[in-house]
Amino acid sequence: MTPDTASHTASRFQALDLLSLLVAVLQSDGAVQFANAALENVLGLSRRTLEGVGFAQFFTDPALLHTALQGARSRDFAALRFEGSLKRLHQDPVLVHVSVTAAELSGQMLVEMWPLEQQARQDREERLREQAQAHKELIRNLAHEIKNPLGGIRGAAQLLEMDLQSPDLVEYTQVIIHEADRLQSLVDRLLAPHRHPHLVGDVNIHEVCERVRSLILVEYPQGLSIAQDYDISIPEFRGDRAQLIQALLNVVQNAAQALAPRIAQGDARITLRTRVARQVTVGRERYKLALELHVIDNGPGVPDAIRERIFYPLVSGRDGGSGLGLTLAQTFVQRHHGMIECDSVPGRTDFRILIPLP
Repeated sequence: MTPDTASHTASRFQALDLLSLLVAVLQSDGAVQFANAALENVLGLSRRTLEGVGFAQFFTDPALLHTALQGARSRDFAALRFEGSLKRLHQDPVLVHVSVTAAELSGQMLVEMWPLEQQARQDREERLREQAQAHKELIRNLAHEIKNPLGGIRGAAQLLEMDLQSPDLVEYTQVIIHEADRLQSLVDRLLAPHRHPHLVGDVNIHEVCERVRSLILVEYPQGLSIAQDYDISIPEFRGDRAQLIQALLNVVQNAAQALAPRIAQGDARITLRTRVARQVTVGRERYKLALELHVIDNGPGVPDAIRERIFYPLVSGRDGGSGLGLTLAQTFVQRHHGMIECDSVPGRTDFRILIPLP
């Protein structure tokens, strides 16, 4: 294919780059004429490398695609579908649902592929967002219902204390007042995410990272190292700097607390990594670019019992934890149309913060 022909082909099919699904346009002999950006990313190969190459060789079982292409050419079916496995450069194969359709006049074949893992992840993200929203509404309503009678209990205890003569009885009213204050503090923390105003300005994510890094190292001056792996080409974006600092601080503090045994040994490590992700889906919305911020630690991992619930209010994996830090972090990131995901195995936990970029 000449450079002029390749340029013309790219311009004809450039709209396919906006799609999240993987798309290849094949010539009648099964060679790649065009591959969209999503397919490039999954295969780890450039469009120029793919052009003119038989596409079947990228399947672990090439016969599946050959059979589908033959059926599409014969016009026996409007579209043929099968599940296959795409080979990737230096990575494990990815399972995909494949649809093959023949063009009416040109003889070209359109191959559309939906990564099964990606679809499952998107469904899980949507489910988690809906559950988190339901939990936030429940907690907010419950907190408001608790506040009024709690104030009455405290006030009644104070009035009762004024009329008591026995110091022993005053001790009991002090317990009531103290416990009422403790519950009031918990209620205030539950309501905190809804009370923060959203103040938008220009945000440099690396300034946010460095601020959090310095705060954590002051708290843990020995036994913990925080590595910086930054992509300095990431542009500034509009957001609430204070909320993003708090969100990242909560995630990194959570990692540091999980690393307590390794901090004592002196080999605890957290990595802050920033990258630009392309063609990202967050909450069913498709974005051309997104900030991808990873907080990676070498701790014991998230316990299986709470792995699916770590962003829910009052869920904590350690004794004495409030279970509100990650909930607040997720709330602040969602205010920026993003989300936080967690991938954890013993020895490596990766919190991935995604925020769309303009």
